[in-house]
Amino acid sequence: MTVAPPPVRPVSIEEIRAARERTRKLVVHTPLIQLRHDTTAPDIWLKLETLQPINAFKIRGAANAVAMLTPEARKKGVWTISAGNAGQGVAFAARDAGIVCTVVAIETAPETKLERMRNLGARIVKAPFDACWRAMETREFPGVEGTFIHPFDDHNFVAGNATLGLEIIEDLPNVKTVIAAIGGGGLISGIGSAIRQLSPNVRILGAEPETAAPGALSFEKNSPQVFTQWQASFVDGAGGKSIFPRMWERMQGIVDGSIVVSLDEVRRAMRLIAEKTRVIAEGAGALGVAAALSGRAGGGPIVAVVSGGNIDLKKFAELIL
Repeated sequence: MTVAPPPVRPVSIEEIRAARERTRKLVVHTPLIQLRHDTTAPDIWLKLETLQPINAFKIRGAANAVAMLTPEARKKGVWTISAGNAGQGVAFAARDAGIVCTVVAIETAPETKLERMRNLGARIVKAPFDACWRAMETREFPGVEGTFIHPFDDHNFVAGNATLGLEIIEDLPNVKTVIAAIGGGGLISGIGSAIRQLSPNVRILGAEPETAAPGALSFEKNSPQVFTQWQASFVDGAGGKSIFPRMWERMQGIVDGSIVVSLDEVRRAMRLIAEKTRVIAEGAGALGVAAALSGRAGGGPIVAVVSGGNIDLKKFAELIL
């Protein structure tokens, strides 16, 4: 039976600040560094979520969501659905809290992400992408029990993600545009929720690969859309098959649009980040940088959120060389 989620509501700045205090033990205030890309424009800054304990931003939302569980929910154990980063975040927070964790993992997830989840104590249940996507809509999966933590459509998860927006405004008050990858929409909804309340004139833009860009299509049509030309790619941490209506509702008045970039642009951004900062970004993590470098985000200062760095090193080398 499908589990009905609670109604969508705005995330208040008070909830975001409370989430930051609640998750200080597990979440790092990551550095914001200027990208020296050998041209005068645009002025790009990198928010290095690769330096989180799980090397991805998902620890923010996961830590807050787990911390907010009731004693009864904790006793049941937790489960989530993930291509790797959300699963690591929930597993990391669950291990810290002494809670049993199961991750329904997309079967094409990189082995490096699966191994990391296992090392954090998670039980892994592999499933095809379509089955995982359906489970994110129905919030249930055959044979998996416990308290479900949605990897993006969860109020407390979004509030945790929003702490990233607080840090950006504190560290670069004159930022003009913030760009973050769109997968399910939880990252950009969180960032936007914080920044809209602190600096309402800052533009909030998504970034998606050409092979999976339901966000851009949804902004074009002004309604949540299914991306019928979806293809799997190395950008496995972003780019879904659709924008869920509930996530579209969260984005309203918060996100200004989404920039679509080619896979070649993503590869070049991954290489540039590595060359200039010695930071490894996975495909999804480089989307914002690729979008900023395209010139379609306008002038700076632009903050590109490098959302994660969990990629097999051999695969990384193949992509950038």
